[in-house]
Amino acid sequence: MALDGTLLLAVKQELTPFIGGRVDKIYQPSRDELVIGMRVFAEGQNRQGKIFISASGTSGRIHLTREKIENPQTPPMFCMLMRKHFAGGRLTGLRQDGLERVLTLDFEVTNELGDTVTESIAVEIMGKYSNIIAIDSNGRIIDSIRRLDDLEAERIVLPGAVYSPPLRQKRLNFLIASPEDIMSVLQGYRGISLAKGIVSAFEGISPVLAREWLYRAGAESDVPSDEADTGLCERITREIIASRERFLAGNRHYTILKTPQGEYKDLCFEDIRQYGSLMTAEECSSACEMLDRFYSEKDAYLRIKSRNAELYKQVNSIYDRIGRRLLNQKREMDGSRKRDEMKLKGDLIAANLYRLEKGMREFECTNLYSEKGETMRISLDPRLTPSQNMQKMYKAYRKADNAEKTLKQIIAQGEDELRYIDSVRDALSRAVTEEDILELRTELATQGYIRNKKNLPRKAPKIKPDEYTSPDGFTILVGRNNTQNDELTCRIAAKTDIWLHTKDITGSHVIIRTNGEDVPMETIVYAAGLAAANSSAARSGNVPVDYTYLKYVKKPAGAKPGMVIFTNNKTLYVDPIKQ
Repeated sequence: MALDGTLLLAVKQELTPFIGGRVDKIYQPSRDELVIGMRVFAEGQNRQGKIFISASGTSGRIHLTREKIENPQTPPMFCMLMRKHFAGGRLTGLRQDGLERVLTLDFEVTNELGDTVTESIAVEIMGKYSNIIAIDSNGRIIDSIRRLDDLEAERIVLPGAVYSPPLRQKRLNFLIASPEDIMSVLQGYRGISLAKGIVSAFEGISPVLAREWLYRAGAESDVPSDEADTGLCERITREIIASRERFLAGNRHYTILKTPQGEYKDLCFEDIRQYGSLMTAEECSSACEMLDRFYSEKDAYLRIKSRNAELYKQVNSIYDRIGRRLLNQKREMDGSRKRDEMKLKGDLIAANLYRLEKGMREFECTNLYSEKGETMRISLDPRLTPSQNMQKMYKAYRKADNAEKTLKQIIAQGEDELRYIDSVRDALSRAVTEEDILELRTELATQGYIRNKKNLPRKAPKIKPDEYTSPDGFTILVGRNNTQNDELTCRIAAKTDIWLHTKDITGSHVIIRTNGEDVPMETIVYAAGLAAANSSAARSGNVPVDYTYLKYVKKPAGAKPGMVIFTNNKTLYVDPIKQ
């Protein structure tokens, strides 16, 4: 994932219509970010736009944005300095040296003496050395988001120092290089993979683009450069030139790559084919739109993932606590199963009272209640009389008998509780929005497992079930958590609808809206595939799914959210539908 120099050139071209426009506002949402509001009056039109700049070490970038970005009430010192120098200034030019990842914005401003001068903002997209640098009319640094000395970056970036751009490496610009030069570079690398060789040989190229050129040329991305024969180099050269022609002609495919789980992985100005079905691709209409969507949604995804991880940790802790409690109860249950032995010993002491005396520690007798009539040795408490030893055995028997009856009920409740928490954990693993997480948090708080956080609403906003349409045109609804499963099964669905759930596996309730019609088996199989996909068996195959009419599904009184019982069911074995 990288904003490479070629993509930066595309951003520069999309910012060109704002040349001549004036700086309307400047604010600094966070330590590494700057937003410059622009307004252009041209041909009777009032065009507005926000230029978003980030010097983050992991997501440095510059592009137009449509996101609503908060303007802090108290501006940081750097923001006030930028306002002092550039507020009301007119954008006069955009500069990029070849395909270097440095874009300089020139502004015509009025200095403290009232003279009109040109001052600049250099946006350096250089990984951990990314920076936003304000430069005065004499080429000296006014200030920067990140101050650097020569020990860190082999140059000085401090107020008052003469600005010098990052050292430019001698690399080939593929937009203007000749086929012969490209061939020469491809054949000149030895000892590294060809993909790495391309990235280091050509400026403005990201790893994903280098791998795509190799993929289209029929080569593996990790092929050693030593194995690159003339034929392969010629094919790669043709792909590079074809990519150049598409870019220069404006035939660009601004592509965002996502994993099947929804994580944002990479972006490029070319259509990316190398991943096949391992990645999903979304195409955008412009470079700025792609960057804006990619980073805003990626940040939202990471934010949700972070909150998800926090709640997931709590749920795991609850699950472990219940599991430990159940284990102790089952051990206690195993101990209570010795009650019959205690009753037998009490009966044998009663049968042999005439032989026993106080102070005896043990005695032997024939087991009158066994067909084999074997001899038993029974321990006694020497401090007790024979009659008291007998009563002690009977008391231990009654206690164990009562404990077993109570423990059976408690263990059954604990196992139901453990299944419920496991279902919450499963729903949490599929949560994709902040509303999903808030509803799960509210559910757990309502059930008394966690405390609701301050500043959070006591009731989560209701979210709708996921809706699908089967190949035969039937509507299928899928619950996204236990509260929604209850809503779907107990309130929304009709008695004639078909209800589905993975067999003995945590997952979502699925409803086929029949509208009183007969449902084809193809639709039931499709809905079963959705039930498997929305369960903890989503990555398995041949998943068992139960289905029955909703009239056979009941919710027991006092049962946890999402917990139901059902009868008259049939079972299908299906593979989860990839979503």
